[in-house]
Amino acid sequence: MGLAKISSFDTKVLARTGFKAADNILSSWGCTNQQSQNILKLSKSSYHKFKATPETTKLGDDQLERVSYILNMHQALRLVFSNPVNISNFMGMKNNNDYFAGRSPLEIIESGKFGDLYEVALRVGALRGEL
Repeated sequence: MGLAKISSFDTKVLARTGFKAADNILSSWGCTNQQSQNILKLSKSSYHKFKATPETTKLGDDQLERVSYILNMHQALRLVFSNPVNISNFMGMKNNNDYFAGRSPLEIIESGKFGDLYEVALRVGALRGEL
């Protein structure tokens, strides 16, 4: 069951607030607009429309789940690191963990594949002992 169906929140408010928060986080991680569009699975026109007129933001269940993963990863990083620079830069840092194999978390999730976002979110969450 999708987030919008199980949530008691107004899906329009959830989409607008979630998009804005996720976009700010992605920007703080150093993402380009194209990377953000890939990660959120948004077309270029929708992405720029939502940024320009947030009240028009409409996200499907898949996109809301993507937003949720981004918010959760950011929260995990905030709990693990006290330095804001580490929080912002972690996603762009090369990682030699077996899964990452010298790639940064951002290099993996910019593919836009849901499975990649999920796997990275698991590993970032594990930093705070979630695994």
